Amino acid sequence: MPQQTRRRVARPRRYLMCRPEHFDVTYSINPWMRPEKPTDTGIAVLQWERLRNLYLGLGHQVELIDPIPGLPDMVFAANGATVVDGRVLSARFRHEQRVPEGPAYLKWFADRGYTTRDAEFVNEGEGDYLVVGSRVLAGTGFRTDRRSHAEAAEFFGREVVPLELVDPRFYHLDTALAVLDDDEVMYYPAAFSAESREALRALYPDAVLADDHDAEVFGLNAVSDGKHVLLAQEAVGLADELVRRGFSPIGVDLSELLKSGGSAKCCTLELRGGPGQ
Repeated sequence: MPQQTRRRVARPRRYLMCRPEHFDVTYSINPWMRPEKPTDTGIAVLQWERLRNLYLGLGHQVELIDPIPGLPDMVFAANGATVVDGRVLSARFRHEQRVPEGPAYLKWFADRGYTTRDAEFVNEGEGDYLVVGSRVLAGTGFRTDRRSHAEAAEFFGREVVPLELVDPRFYHLDTALAVLDDDEVMYYPAAFSAESREALRALYPDAVLADDHDAEVFGLNAVSDGKHVLLAQEAVGLADELVRRGFSPIGVDLSELLKSGGSAKCCTLELRGGPGQ
């Protein structure tokens, strides 16, 4: 069936989020972070609340982890862990500024009875692990250690497909690729090595491809429930193509959080199975 005629079905999801009460840009660990530029925590909270309310309005569940003073990037919950079939692989951050986030998120899951594993190798959660149907796409190149891919494959019992990122602006996989449904993705080809582009073409020949503009406004840092796709409101080219394929794009404004290199997906960790499912 042609992509544009498929009937899209939204599936209820469970998400974990962290209110950006301590958001600020006080250090730089990616090209988007400029500590010399002012930030407004109040605006960040307001934009985040709108995103959370959109999820609730679409019928999804949102659980919250308490923010910790001194961890301004803890708002980016997607980086905190990876959850597949109720099993939680902890994050192990590359940069010292974010290292304490891994144990904080792991404790949240352990306290609620999840099956957890404290990761041996550096991985930055759903920043670099994206679940597409029965497989996991796994980013590497800037943050996540390639050795962690085997660790994830063993722990989750899923096929893990390595993808190498080559543009430092797209330092996590979730800045360069978004999952639309169990067999569909959208991505920015220039963010990947030639070998990884070839792998993506083979796996997803009908993928939505982002142009330079839509990638640069973080249009691929998006969240889909199978029908509704929440993405940066400036990514109009992607939105138009999503409509053509039967999706319902919803533009969001997370401009304040983008100062730290994050948008909708970065703020959203999906809870796939496990306690409270």
